Amino acid sequence: MIINSLGLEVNKATALANDLNILLSNFQIYYQNLRGIHWNIKGKRFFDLHVKFEELYTDANIKVDLIAERVLTLGETPLHTFKDYLENAKVPIGKNVSVDENAVRLIVDSLTELLKLERNLLSKSDEANDEGTNSMMSDFITEQEKTVWMMKAWLNEKV
Repeated sequence: MIINSLGLEVNKATALANDLNILLSNFQIYYQNLRGIHWNIKGKRFFDLHVKFEELYTDANIKVDLIAERVLTLGETPLHTFKDYLENAKVPIGKNVSVDENAVRLIVDSLTELLKLERNLLSKSDEANDEGTNSMMSDFITEQEKTVWMMKAWLNEKV
């Protein structure tokens, strides 16, 4: 067993970085979806949603950077092409979404997929004793669960 300078098994760190790259790809799709609905939202709820979507894409952009930096910290290279992102996409891709309920549904569906990826990473990072990735996933999950709850409340649906 080879241990890196972080105190992690190299093979486990590499596997986690690969999973983080899949998460990174999906976050990039989510980010672009948020930009699209921010730009294209129409209707009576425009002002409220336009601001909310900007808040969400700003947060997603920060998370993209954190994920990429974690991949680098684990000794690997972050994915950075749209081709890679699309090949790894699990979140739905929104195109020309301008109706408020469809936009919020896209967010909920995207976060649902991101949460699955993050829970998988949380489990693997725990098993690998990778507290850095574990802590990041835990923080992401906590924030995104709250966002899902709020979006579902806006849709008048239960979690």
